[in-house]
Amino acid sequence: MKSHVLIVEDEVSLVTLLRYNLEKEGYRVSEAMDGEEAMTLVAEDQPDVVILDWMLPSLSGIEVCRQLRRKPRTRDLPILMLTARGEESDRIRGLNTGADDYMSKPFSMPELLARVKALLRRAQPTSAKGTLSYSDVVMDLGAHRVTRGGRYIHLGPTEFRLLQFLMQNPGAVFSREELLNAVWGPDIYVEPRTVDVHIRRLRKALNGEASTDLIRTVRAAGYALDTNPVFSQ
Repeated sequence: MKSHVLIVEDEVSLVTLLRYNLEKEGYRVSEAMDGEEAMTLVAEDQPDVVILDWMLPSLSGIEVCRQLRRKPRTRDLPILMLTARGEESDRIRGLNTGADDYMSKPFSMPELLARVKALLRRAQPTSAKGTLSYSDVVMDLGAHRVTRGGRYIHLGPTEFRLLQFLMQNPGAVFSREELLNAVWGPDIYVEPRTVDVHIRRLRKALNGEASTDLIRTVRAAGYALDTNPVFSQ
């Protein structure tokens, strides 16, 4: 079955270009010209990934992203925000709102297609079986389920893969670049600051009311899954 991509963009020429290239890659494509239409289409025929503009009529891309993340049915839906707003503060806001990836216009079409493919790959439940455990965190790889102290923890696909990698290497400190290669893949360019955003999301979900922060930030080095403080020289 073809993967379904929803383009949410009000620039007709860009929609045409995106549709042509996505269909050429074998995707089924639908389109919405504003935010309200996008929400309607998602409810009627949920896509596998959304390419979302920020500046939209009636309902902004940021608000569309926020609403999709609030709904249980779409909170894991991969979202690539594609926008002319290219400042670092805009990228961070987009990622913090719930976007899985962020690209600024003008953009490279081959890179966009690679990122869509990577988002779809990361969104697929892992076929690995068994469980990982560290401290009071248990990760069921087959069921794609994480609990801490018996409490269910909701994670998006990127945070799940990030936690899986850290739990497979407890105590080891990884730089942003190493985490990018392990979780996003070496062929996809993602800015190192993106790692910080997803680490914050993972830390917020994982820690909850717990007093122990399992994710350690090691200054000038990176991040580690560790119950003990880690000091850098």
